[in-house]
This record gives sequence, structure tokens and C-alpha cells, in this order.
Amino acid sequence: MLDRRSFMKACSGWGLAGTLFPGVLWAQTQTAGAKKITKEMIENAAAIADIPISEDYKQMMLENLNDQAKGYEEIYKLHIPNSVDPALVFDPVLPGMKFETERKPMRISVAPKIPVVGTSRMAEHLGYSSVRELAELVRTKQVSSVMLTEMYLERLKRYDPALKFVVTLTEERALAQAKKADADIVAGKYRGPLHGLPWGAKDLLATKGYRTTWGAAGFENQMIDEDATVVKRLDQAGAVLVAKLTLGALALGDVWFGGVTRNPWNTNQGSSGSSAGPASATAAGCVAFSIGSETLGSISSPSARCGCTGLRPTFGLVPRTGAMALSWSMDKLGPICRTAEDCALVLDAIHGPDGKDRTVGNAAFNWDASLDWRKLPVGFLKAEFERQPGDQQETAKEEPAATPEEQKKRDEQKKRREAARARAEYDRKYNDAALAKLREMGVKLVPVEMPKFPYQAMLTMLAAESATAFDELTRTGKDKLLTSQKDFDWPNTFRSSRFIPAVEYIQAARARRMAMEAVAKVFEDFEVIVAPTNSDQLVITNLTGNPAVILPNGLRGSDAPKPPTEDPSDFQNAGGPGTPTSLTFLGKLYGEASLLALARAYQEATGFHLQHPKVAPSS
Repeated sequence: MLDRRSFMKACSGWGLAGTLFPGVLWAQTQTAGAKKITKEMIENAAAIADIPISEDYKQMMLENLNDQAKGYEEIYKLHIPNSVDPALVFDPVLPGMKFETERKPMRISVAPKIPVVGTSRMAEHLGYSSVRELAELVRTKQVSSVMLTEMYLERLKRYDPALKFVVTLTEERALAQAKKADADIVAGKYRGPLHGLPWGAKDLLATKGYRTTWGAAGFENQMIDEDATVVKRLDQAGAVLVAKLTLGALALGDVWFGGVTRNPWNTNQGSSGSSAGPASATAAGCVAFSIGSETLGSISSPSARCGCTGLRPTFGLVPRTGAMALSWSMDKLGPICRTAEDCALVLDAIHGPDGKDRTVGNAAFNWDASLDWRKLPVGFLKAEFERQPGDQQETAKEEPAATPEEQKKRDEQKKRREAARARAEYDRKYNDAALAKLREMGVKLVPVEMPKFPYQAMLTMLAAESATAFDELTRTGKDKLLTSQKDFDWPNTFRSSRFIPAVEYIQAARARRMAMEAVAKVFEDFEVIVAPTNSDQLVITNLTGNPAVILPNGLRGSDAPKPPTEDPSDFQNAGGPGTPTSLTFLGKLYGEASLLALARAYQEATGFHLQHPKVAPSS
């Protein structure tokens, strides 16, 4: 039996490992069901990869390739679980960087005065209250944890048929936790601002006694016999887990095995992903806060779509132990909330080393609500704010369509491009207004640009790592079980990624290191950089590991252009009348305290975070 490891080793010996040749040749053997590589296979693969190989070399390769011992098959037999990370650790910290390591007591904002309204309006009033507001009500015993828990459970049940954001209610666990939270407060054992507050977990966080489905068909009944570190830490903080919330299958988009999670502002739209359920449930006032994850936009995109305040922390600040792995060098866990300070209160509880996730360093997050944000040096991505919609579209001449079907496809693509351009043009005024408001607040915005690098090409690392994390799914053909099977979905990406040569993965890592150094120089002069949410910064800062806060900055009017499709699973079904717009603040590595301080000041000056959707339960 021919094995891939031996095959690749031999190709490497001939200087071919950094080309398409090995993948093409190996694919031929798998497609043909061959037990041996033939000279014809080598010739075909060489022609596709445009590699000249002499006849002598072909014969020598045949002897080498077909004589090698088994290797890959032996590794496959280990059935390596998703929880095992590689013996390689990505570290965003460059030589000479310094950051705070001493953990200090939090300095939260002054307790708000919140009148407790009559019973008939209680759920609506408290459902949309901030963590800081709810914390004060619980601390002063004006509201009990049991009452909040029962209220949020009822809202989750009432709105889930319309929004499809719940995978599993953790009702029994939640009510037991809530009773204990109340008893602890009576006994004088108050644990802090999350004590007694109900929250929801993206269903890639392991929770003992409950299924952890990863949103994917084929994993609907998966049980992981442990609590993720983040779950344990929120338990210790006294928070109450009320639900495992949806994510797009294996952390992509908002399509999961139970349907499409919806945007509470427009239930004909998906909530975006992959933290689809956390953003939707938080926006709909069905949890006090939630935990999402981001690899490449999975906190940013649903927070923007649903009008939440999302925090993507610095890579390596929050342990991922017990969370599904997609990309070991890019995965991050973070809170999705209603306010910037809410994000700070949650981050305080979940950050720091756990002794298991090797990427987590000894950096401290010290929240100070009184930090003087006026003294922070702030930049803004001037070119991104000024970029005209369609600037990056190439206007190359196309050959006439060969068939009516091809012409129909081109017309549809043109329609979608025009819709995206119209939405971007309409949204410019919200970004312009945000910059004007920041200047009015006294923030001196200094224009800055991100360094130019082939960032998209570096995403080879994400593709290769994700394909590795779910390699057995691909090899066994079980990827066919996943609900969504479009060209951009995981099954096709995983299959394609098996053809990425190891050399190119390492080259992408080296290019990434160069980009990290260049971006770090930009941040030497700024504590915060303001950016459009939908801009190149999303890819750049996910690669470098810098933190980001995504916050609402307006609500589209009745004149907003409508989406080009009504398919809720289509990412282009976004925007339109009555939906939120967003803004992003970027920070230095481990600079979350400054980042959140400025975001909080902006929210207090604008009040956009106080707006909430009016969701009608499904009939």
C-alpha cells in the first residue's frame, strides 16, 4: 500500500515539495485507487505542475516512492482528536515588546441608578439592560439571579422559533447555579459584577453534561466530558450559563444543522457568523452577555450585523482550552455584549493563563473606567474611510459569454457587486459622522495607513490548519454531512487545502512575521486606530493578533438600498432599512484597557448601543 508520507518524502528529495506536483500526483493515486505510482502518473502530474523531470529521474522516483515504508497511514490510525494542538506555537509578541503583567483590581464605573419597572414591562426592561446595570440590581438584591435566569430562559424559548439561536438550553444547570448565586449573596459572598448574571456560550465550548455540537451535522450528539476553561471561569465568577448558542457549521457563517440563525433587526436575514447565536441572542435581549470566537471575522461580522458590541481580544489573552480548534495560530475567544464596559467586565473574568493553552502569556488586563481617554494617541485609516466603493474592482474586458447560463451567472454577479457598492456608498455617511463625533469629543485623529503586504496569501495558514483540524472528516467522506456545500464552504476548502505544500505554509508564516513587524511599527505611535469594520484591517489584525472592538454607530434609514437577495443564508443579504451599521477600534497587543475606554466614551457620547430590535415571536 502506497502511503502519502513516503511519497512526499521522496518528492522532497527531488526538490519538488514546494510545488503543486506532490499534491497532484498523490491525488491521481487516490482517484485511480492505485496501489502503486506509475511513470504515467508522474508524467501527468509533472505536466499539470509545469515541472520538467527527466526520464532517469522518473525511474529513480518510482523505485524510491514505491519502496518507502508506511507513514501517513500510521498517523491516521491515531485518530487524533480536535483537542490536540500541534507542537508549534504562534506568538504575536515580537522581541522587545513590553506589556503589563501585574494584575490589579478592576475600577468599574459608578453604579447606575436603575428604577425597577412594573411587572408587565420587567422582561423588556431588564432584557436589554447592560451587565453593569444588572450587576448593580443583583448586588443590591433588587433583582434575584433566579428571577433573571427564569426571565432569560423564557425569552430564549419565546424568540428561538423566529431567530433559531439556541442549540441546547442548559435549564437545569442554570437554575441550580442561580439559586446558589442568590444564596451566596445572602451569605455575603458576592463574587463581582458577573455574579448571578445569565449568559450564553457559543456551542464550540465544551460543557460537561450537555452536548457540544460545533453547529455541524454529524456532531449533533457529541458529548465532551469537561468544561472549557472559559466556562469554568465564568462559573467561578458566579455567572449563570443558560444556553449553548448556535454557530455556523464548524465555525463558518450562520448556517447550522438546525437552520439559519436570524438577525433580530430583520429576521429575513441571517445573523452572520460564525458567532451567529451569541450575537443574535445578545441583540434580542435573551442573555445578559455571550461568549463568541473569532478566527477571521466571527465576532466582528455578527456583532456588526446584529448591532452588538463585540470584543476580539489579543491572540493569546483568553485560553481556548475546551473550545473547538479551527486554526491554532488564529483562534480567539471573546465577549459579545451591549456595551464596551460590559466587554471589559467579562474579559476580566476569563483572561489569563490556565496552564493548558500554551499560547496564553502572562499579560494582565486592568480595567479602569476612569482612564483619561483624551490623552490616548488615536489614528484612523484615512484611505479606508475615503475609499470609493468599487475602488478595488478590476475592469478587465470579458469575452462574450459562451452560453445563456454563463451570461445569467455573470448578470447575477454584476447585480450583487452593484448591491454591495450601493450599500457601501450609503454607509459612508455613518463612518463620516463617527469621525466627526470623535473630533467633537476632543479626539485628535491622525491619518495612518497599514503596511502593504499580500495578506490574503498568508491565509494559506488558516486553510491548511483548518483542513488539518478536520482532516479525518475529509478523508472519510463525512464532510458530505455538513449542511452547506457551496464552493466557499468548509468541505470544498478542506479538500482543496490538502494540496497546499508544506513549504508554502512555512513561507506564508515567514511573510506573516514580516507583516507583524511592520504593523507593530504603526502601533508604536498609537494606542487606538479607528477603522471601517468592513475593510482590509479585518484580515490584517487577525493575522497579527491585535485586539478589536466592534460597536454600533447608527441605524440605516428607510431609504437604505435593499439587499439583492432574500435568501437568509446568503451573506449578501445584509443591510437594508432599519438595520445597524458599525465601526471598529483597533488596539495594540494587550491594549484592551485603552481600546475599551475610548469605545465606552464614544458610546456615552452617541447612545447607539441603547437602540434595540423589536422582535416578534414566531406565530
